[in-house]
Amino acid sequence: MTVMTVGSEFRGGTAGREQAGAAAAQLALFAALWATTGLDAVGWLAGTVYAAGTWALLAAGLRRAGRRSLGPADHVTLARAVLVGGVTAMVAGGVAHGTPLLTGLTAVALALDAVDGKVARRTGTSSALGARFDMEVDAFLILVLSARLALTLGPWVLVIGAMRYAFVAAAWVLPWLNAPLPPSFARKTVAALQGVVLLAACSGLLPAGVSAALTVLALASLVWSFGRDVLWLWRHRPAPRSGSATGLAGAGGAAEDSRVLVSSGAGGRTS
Repeated sequence: MTVMTVGSEFRGGTAGREQAGAAAAQLALFAALWATTGLDAVGWLAGTVYAAGTWALLAAGLRRAGRRSLGPADHVTLARAVLVGGVTAMVAGGVAHGTPLLTGLTAVALALDAVDGKVARRTGTSSALGARFDMEVDAFLILVLSARLALTLGPWVLVIGAMRYAFVAAAWVLPWLNAPLPPSFARKTVAALQGVVLLAACSGLLPAGVSAALTVLALASLVWSFGRDVLWLWRHRPAPRSGSATGLAGAGGAAEDSRVLVSSGAGGRTS
């Protein structure tokens, strides 16, 4: 997982041009999908809305962070975001005969998820903004893959993609859920499992029964992971103080806004 760029080190003021380049690449990908798979108007619309929302949120994040340019790892995540846009367009457009291409785009996006973090660490360009950008791309890809697989296995698969967003909503009501969590290898493993299993199940290469069994396993591990972390957060929640709202716990180190979660995350989960 990436923990990307530090704003003060990038003074070129090129973020707008970089995002414009990514937008052009996104449109080029849509055009390629239209030429090869017959991407319809619904797919174009869904992909365009996704891209516009992504660029708008990233631009707002850059402004808040006082950033004028993206860093090395950010560019990797931006490329992943473009690929996720293609996956989104295909799923929304119901491109059934484009499954091999859908599988390929998803596989590359998941593979690059292991690259941006390494780039950030090697270049010493870690930041909360980069981590948030990376996690949001991860979470949305899982949501889209869940929607794709729900067409064949049933709506219950949507729980995998929706769980992270449900947790975010719950955290607005229960502030103690915002507290950071201690690092966990098990949490990272569960997070990685979701993408791999959904990719394998969506690829059409596995028998339906095997795909269903693996997806059930992934969902069960996700519920366990969420449940374990919610229990930890509950046990370590701050005691209510008279006349004031409950504060945020600080039980573990987390650089980013703890509301920002990955697909299998809770609280301050970063992977």
